[in-house]
Amino acid sequence: MRVVIAEDLALLREGIVALLRENSIEVVAQVEDGPGLLRAIAGHRPDLAIIDVRLPPTFTDEGLRAAIEARHRQPELGVLVLSQYVETAYAGELIGENTAGIGYLLKERIGDVRAFLDALERVAAGGTVLDRQVVTELLAPRNGSDDALSGLTAREREVLELMAEGRSNVAIAETLVVTPGAVEKHITNIYNKLDLPACEVDHRRVLAVLTYLRLAR
Repeated sequence: MRVVIAEDLALLREGIVALLRENSIEVVAQVEDGPGLLRAIAGHRPDLAIIDVRLPPTFTDEGLRAAIEARHRQPELGVLVLSQYVETAYAGELIGENTAGIGYLLKERIGDVRAFLDALERVAAGGTVLDRQVVTELLAPRNGSDDALSGLTAREREVLELMAEGRSNVAIAETLVVTPGAVEKHITNIYNKLDLPACEVDHRRVLAVLTYLRLAR
């Protein structure tokens, strides 16, 4: 696995680099800001980028913006975003309509080395890793019963599972050998059954996937 790291705190950045190299993970570049990240990704074509949400110069959402732009330029790139605090708006925006190869963790999770390395592997392989605290806060306003998925039909559960894998509607249709229109109808039913009405604030696809990840265990 080839990794680029974007983190402005030198001590933390060097610590992550040392951790990865100790575990035979190649760090091809380490940068301090968004523009540096985009240059490194263009030059090295890494498998994974580890990115702090807040980077210079304003330390607001530069890392997030760079992560989203990096994915636009290299869609197959795995992106693991690190944050000091739970910032649900950032998490929701990063995930968008494609959960494949996306991770969002609190920085404190790095201390659990085995779990952190496992998260890197999963994201690089196209999986989704969301910090349990992020999931809890994203779902908090709509926390329903643990029977939320029981109302779905077998086909709707299949569709939701594929959504959680990061598949697009077209890819889901091809996998299930149905029309994209049928997939859209199933997704609408899923939203209704999970009590996820259209809303400008919450992204329904994200919330539906998070509900699945929380309950389908």
